[in-house]
Amino acid sequence: MTGIHYLDARGPDGIRVYAIGDIHGHVDLLRDMHARIAQEIARDKSADWRIVHLGDLVDRGPDSSGAIAFLMSAVARDPRCIVLAGNHDVGFLDFLAQPDPDGLFARHGGRETALSYGVDLVMGDADSLRRSHRELAAAVPDSHQRFLRTLPRSASFGDFFFCHAGIRPGVALERQAPEDLIWIRNEFLRYPGLHPKVIVHGHTPQAEPEVLANRVNVDTGVFHSGELTALVIDGAEKRLMSVKIS
Repeated sequence: MTGIHYLDARGPDGIRVYAIGDIHGHVDLLRDMHARIAQEIARDKSADWRIVHLGDLVDRGPDSSGAIAFLMSAVARDPRCIVLAGNHDVGFLDFLAQPDPDGLFARHGGRETALSYGVDLVMGDADSLRRSHRELAAAVPDSHQRFLRTLPRSASFGDFFFCHAGIRPGVALERQAPEDLIWIRNEFLRYPGLHPKVIVHGHTPQAEPEVLANRVNVDTGVFHSGELTALVIDGAEKRLMSVKIS
């Protein structure tokens, strides 16, 4: 199977693409990133553009509710803002549907998400879990849940394929399993060959962005690093940009 090398990959003609890594409740940095992007687009008089958010809007950070609300407004204003689902976003919905004290949401940052809706998530016993779940389910607006449920798992522009976690090597892009797109790690990260397109992803936090022949990882662990990273694709030009907590 032939593939595309990062150095040869091009974005779609006339469209600049920004791909933003995992947000994890840092709506402050998300606003800063959008402001910088808007400044660039105005400065360069870009003919057209897309902003692709690679998922994990929620958990661990201080304002998951605010991040969802911000992106809902951004998408409503302009459909060129695209938001993909991450495993934490799906885990949040799973908890709202059926609370699991050992699930992703409960064990990996869901308490911070609940606090952003004004709910203190207590799971020390079954009664506390049921009570917390009822409070959270009542506090999360239906519009937030509908927004998360409708998020796609992938997008593609030019020679680049965007998803949260990665793809299963050897499987056609259009046949990727939805769970792989938000969960896969080792089989994808360790694969040395080229893919049909360069995969732009998050999900696996790194101290620095990873730019490899077959993939680009822009998850710089915002919840502990305070840095949100994006890949910018403009024709044959590719570059990274970031915003940090000051």
